Amino acid sequence: MNAQPSPPAASPILSGALACLALTMLLSSLGTSIANVGLPTFVDAFDASFQSVQWVVLAYLLAVTTLVVSAGGLGDLFGRRQLMLLGIATFTVASLACAAAPSLSALIVARAGQGSGAAVMMALTMALVGESVPRERAGRAMGLLGTTSAIGTALGPSLGGVLIGSFGWQAIFLINLPLGMLAASLAWRYLPRDRATGTPTGFDLPGSLLLASALAGYSLAMTLGHGHFGKINLALAGAAAVLGLVFLVVESKARSPLVQPALFREHVVGSGFIASGLATTVAMTTLVVGPFYLSGALHLDATRIGLVMSMGPLVAALVGIPAGKAVDRFGATRMTVAGLLTMAAGAFLLSHMTPGGGAQGYIIALVILTSGFATFQAANNTAVVTSTAPGKRGVVSGLLNLSRNLGLVTGASLMGAVFMHAAGTSAIAAANVAAVVSGTRAVFLLATLLIAIALAAVVVPRTRVAVRSLPRTR
Repeated sequence: MNAQPSPPAASPILSGALACLALTMLLSSLGTSIANVGLPTFVDAFDASFQSVQWVVLAYLLAVTTLVVSAGGLGDLFGRRQLMLLGIATFTVASLACAAAPSLSALIVARAGQGSGAAVMMALTMALVGESVPRERAGRAMGLLGTTSAIGTALGPSLGGVLIGSFGWQAIFLINLPLGMLAASLAWRYLPRDRATGTPTGFDLPGSLLLASALAGYSLAMTLGHGHFGKINLALAGAAAVLGLVFLVVESKARSPLVQPALFREHVVGSGFIASGLATTVAMTTLVVGPFYLSGALHLDATRIGLVMSMGPLVAALVGIPAGKAVDRFGATRMTVAGLLTMAAGAFLLSHMTPGGGAQGYIIALVILTSGFATFQAANNTAVVTSTAPGKRGVVSGLLNLSRNLGLVTGASLMGAVFMHAAGTSAIAAANVAAVVSGTRAVFLLATLLIAIALAAVVVPRTRVAVRSLPRTR
C-alpha cells in the first residue's frame, strides 16, 4: 500500500502569515472573554449598577455582530490586507481608549470601537486563509484558527483575573497594545499584497445599514430584559424581522449588493451558515446551563465549577489542529458530518445526566460535545471558504462569523430561557435538584434536535448535488 504524499513544508512567508492570522483570531476572542471577569470591578470603579456595566460586554458583542459582514464586503472591495491593518490599528487604539476611559460611558463607547476592529479581524482572518494558504493545507489552517480562538476564550477569564488583581482593571485592555503591534507588523510583512481586481463598483451602504439595524434589533431583543421576554423584546424582534425582509428586497435589486441572495442558494454556503449558527447555539448552551447544573445538582463550589467548565475550551484547543489535519485527509464534508454526529452524542448524554454520574459523567459528555464542535468548525469553515470564489471570500467569511455570533447570542438568551422555563422557577439559585435536572434535560434534548437539524441542512443539499451528478442510464 502506497503512503499518502505529505504536503510540502511550510515556507517562512506561510508561517508568518499563519502566525499573523492566529494572533488576530486570538485578540478578537480574548476581547470577547477577558472583560467578563472585570464586571464586578467596574461596578466598584464607576459606582454603577450591574445592569449598566453589562454593556461593557454587550457593546463589544453588538459591534462585532452588526459589522462583521460589512467588514468582509469592504475587504473584498478595497483589499483585505489593507483593511486588516486598519482593523488591527482600530482594535489597538480602542484598547488604549478603554484603559484611559474616565467614565463608564466612555468605556462602553471605546469597547464598541474595539468591537469594530475585532469585526474586521474576524471577517478577514478566514478569508485570508484562502489567499495565504495552499488548498491542501486549508484544513490545518482552519484547525489552527479554531485552536487559537478556543485558547483566547479559555484564557480570557484567568488572565483577566491575574491582571486585575496585580495591576488594576486597565491592564486587561493595555495587554492588547503589544499584541496588536506585533499583529500589525506580521500583517505588514507576511500577508499577501492586495491584487488589483478592477475598478470598485461601489459599497452597498443602504444594505449595510439595513443589515446592521436588523442584527442590532435581534441582538437587543435577545439580551434586554435579562431573561424576561417582554413587550420591548417583542417589538425589537418584530422590527428586526421587518428590517431583515427589507434588506433581502433591497439586496435583490441592488447593483452591487453586500450579500447576494444567490449565495445562500449555493448548497455549501447556505448549509454551512445554518449549521454554524445551530452548532454555536448548542456550544454556548454548555457555558450558560453548565454552571447551574454543576452548582444546583452536583453542589460544586465555584473553584471546582471553573475547573470543570475549563475542560470545554481546553479540549477545543487540543482538538483543533488534529481535526484540521483530518479535514485535509478525509474531506470537509465527511468531517463536518462526523463533528455534528459527535456533538449530537454529547448533547444527548448531557440530556440524561443525573447527580449520580457526578462531575466525571458531566466532563465526559462535555468533552464529547466540545471535540465534535471543534471538528465541525474546522471542517465547515474549510468547506465554505474553499468552495467560494476569491472575490466573495470576505463576505462569506463575514457570514460565517455572523452565524457564530448569532449562535452565541441565541444560546445565551433563548436556550437560557428554555432552561429556566423547564426548571419551573424564576429563582434558579433556590431551585431544588429535581428542578435543575429537569431544566438541564429539556435544554439539551432541544440542543440534540438543533444538531439534527444542522445535520439535515448539511447532508440533504449535498446528497442532492451528488445524485444529480451521477451518470444517467437509459
